[in-house]
Amino acid sequence: MRYLFLTLMTIFLLTGFSAPEPNEEVTVIVELEEKSETFIEEVERRWPRLEVVASYDTIFNGAAIRGTAAELEKVARMDAVKNQYPVHKYEALQEEGMSFSTELIRKKFQHPQTGKGVKVGIIDTGMDYNHPDLKQNFKGGYDTVDFDDDPMETKEEGATSHGTHVAGIIGADGEMKGMAPDSELYAYRALGPGGVGSSVQVIAAIEEAVEDGMDVINLSLGNDVNGPDWPTTHAVNKAIELGTVVVVAAGNSGPGGWTVGSPATSSEAITVGASALAQEAPFLKVAGERERIRIQTMAGSVPWDLTKKYPVRYVGKGDREWVNLQGKIALFERGGAPFSEKALMAYQKGAVAVLIYNNEEGAFQGGLDGVELPIPVASLSKEAGAWVKEKVVLQNQWVETVKVTLGDQVAPFSSRGPVTTNWEIKPDILAPGVNIHSTIPGGYESLQGTSMAAPHIAGIAALMKEAHPEWTPSEIKQALTSTADLVSNSKGPFPPTEQGAGFVNINEAIEPELLVEQSSLSFGKLEEKLFRKSLPLTIRNLTDKPMEITIEEPDRKKGESWTVPMTTEIPPEQTKNLKIGLHVSSAFLEDGVHEGYLKVKAEENVFTVPYVYVKEESDYEIVSGFELNPMWQNDREASYRFHLAEPIDTLRVDLYRAGTLLSAGTLLELEDLDAGLIEGELDISEKNLEGSYLAIVSVETEGKESLYPFPIYIEGK
Repeated sequence: MRYLFLTLMTIFLLTGFSAPEPNEEVTVIVELEEKSETFIEEVERRWPRLEVVASYDTIFNGAAIRGTAAELEKVARMDAVKNQYPVHKYEALQEEGMSFSTELIRKKFQHPQTGKGVKVGIIDTGMDYNHPDLKQNFKGGYDTVDFDDDPMETKEEGATSHGTHVAGIIGADGEMKGMAPDSELYAYRALGPGGVGSSVQVIAAIEEAVEDGMDVINLSLGNDVNGPDWPTTHAVNKAIELGTVVVVAAGNSGPGGWTVGSPATSSEAITVGASALAQEAPFLKVAGERERIRIQTMAGSVPWDLTKKYPVRYVGKGDREWVNLQGKIALFERGGAPFSEKALMAYQKGAVAVLIYNNEEGAFQGGLDGVELPIPVASLSKEAGAWVKEKVVLQNQWVETVKVTLGDQVAPFSSRGPVTTNWEIKPDILAPGVNIHSTIPGGYESLQGTSMAAPHIAGIAALMKEAHPEWTPSEIKQALTSTADLVSNSKGPFPPTEQGAGFVNINEAIEPELLVEQSSLSFGKLEEKLFRKSLPLTIRNLTDKPMEITIEEPDRKKGESWTVPMTTEIPPEQTKNLKIGLHVSSAFLEDGVHEGYLKVKAEENVFTVPYVYVKEESDYEIVSGFELNPMWQNDREASYRFHLAEPIDTLRVDLYRAGTLLSAGTLLELEDLDAGLIEGELDISEKNLEGSYLAIVSVETEGKESLYPFPIYIEGK
């Protein structure tokens, strides 16, 4: 458990610590070899001026202690102290977006459950428990930022709203209705002003939530470490082991693969990706061209409701001499001036609308930062921007806007799997995460992100817990994934590493007829020429009638074959243990991720089970999460930590000063490392490190070298 104290950051902030002055007060967390009670009594007896601000004995043995650096140094030398840790920053996962109300989702619910009597813990930025939609269901909590019983959102400088928004999605009961409007809401404020917290605060919040007997915990937090053994994942696994359902946001780093970060990489947690529900979306169309270009209206913009054809004028990044845009759509490249400034200048020159296309691969989301304009402003991907320049601007064409009704979609920003090292599928399931209307201090707002998707599942888990109080966290997860509906487009279902089992089916998850214990099948990484592996598939019949089961193998690829069991009957309320075999001749398959779905036919119903395997190399990052932290006691020694996706022969870390990129020397050299979490300590007394650096981590395996940059900051005294 010594690794439980790492960051749950949305944006992975790598910061160091300066050596405190002897009389400077600091808070440190110590991990103990024994239960904390005896240790705390000894500390209070020997150093009465020290303040024990938190103690932990559920997830790990330890305590958070505040006092002078000189006295804490003495505490750190006690025999009972196993380790002590610095503080890391945390932030909340969110992205701004347009309006959409969760009430539309609740109207589909056909069962009587409301979450009554179910305790849901929200570890976040706190909660505005005076909000008229939340005050009735707010039952308590704790503030691990200030260490008191008042988990109110930050209201003054650095005001926050994230936790209140999440709480409304789960259990609002007023003008807005959450997914479980009668659930008991507990707020654990672990993130303070600006949505930033520390390891002490987050660990204390998990500890408090578990000890308070939460049935469900929602964590809309994460980092960028795509591996299963990062310490935050261990913390989540421990809470689940103790009987708590833990729901985790997948992250907002999509649409690329291998972007799910810890603790969403936990095998046991319910990892939630974001989907966009069926909606009407604007597309651009040009006469004579079959292709249509989708545009994404920016946050704060009026709707894109153009009804006529218009010419398009390319104006670069907005830094060139401005021209008359009267009656035209202005096309910008992203970069340079802020979006709002570009839009305002275009409006002043007479533009009827503004398009801003990305300056790197893929789409992006943006907002107008409070600037209100009467013309619409939308974003395009880099590829779409190039298309508009070629087909419209250069050919003097006019564009028209057409509205297209889209079915459920995987949100572009939603993080994708699989997970390195164990090669499992994540996310597990999708929920609405685009244009979600919910509570904030003083009113309501629409946000989007997987932070908004996760509380939908947390609320649904509360409904399931009310209906089946005896169900374990594993059974609740099985019911959700077994009954989910695949999300598809014109090309077929989205891949498992984008949607997991699919979009949550609220009604069937409450009363499922069948449970598949495995939410997905991971056959691992294939490195041999001939690969054979069998995995269990355990199916449970929850009905009072026999159930005939037929498993249909996936569409065969060249070099791939499957072995599936024959049709079998499962008696009422019984379980059948089956096996699925995969045989691969790797010479016939391309490197990379291979994934799809097996169909499980039960009478007239069809269930799907996602599968994945990885052949040899793929496009994941071998190194992630590198951090360097000078020890809190002094700045002569530092701890380092990073994750390896696969074994490597050699690793070297070189430091370069930010800005000048002048070399600051080689920091670290290691050899023959296995996959997983790597950590250690090193002497930096002769390096005189202070300020911002770029750490270049180079790894070499079988003669192949890869480089990975990580910004780090080391504070001075």
